[in-house]
Amino acid sequence: MATNRSRRLRKKLCVAEFQELGCELTLNFKADLDDAAVDAFLEAFVADAVNANGLGYVGGDDYGFICLDKRGSISEEQRASVEAWLKSRSELAEFTLSPLMDVWYPENPINPA
Repeated sequence: MATNRSRRLRKKLCVAEFQELGCELTLNFKADLDDAAVDAFLEAFVADAVNANGLGYVGGDDYGFICLDKRGSISEEQRASVEAWLKSRSELAEFTLSPLMDVWYPENPINPA
């Protein structure tokens, strides 16, 4: 694949200076939670941790991806805010929030700022 791309093509492909960052989320709920409690948690999560920070969540009740609600990258502060919200919840047995990673090409390293 060509590495000498025009600015327009780099933007269209979301590479180089147009790289977009997000993070993966894995949720493990406590065994005694029923479906209604899981649904209530997910509604609160989307409203209080995701939408309140201008983020978007794509996924299900046990795995998903957090990215910016518009074109661009989430910041480390937004990621930390989501992590703090998750740590404060008693419904979770554990969770894993990955470091920031490329949304479109997860195997690619993060470009230095």
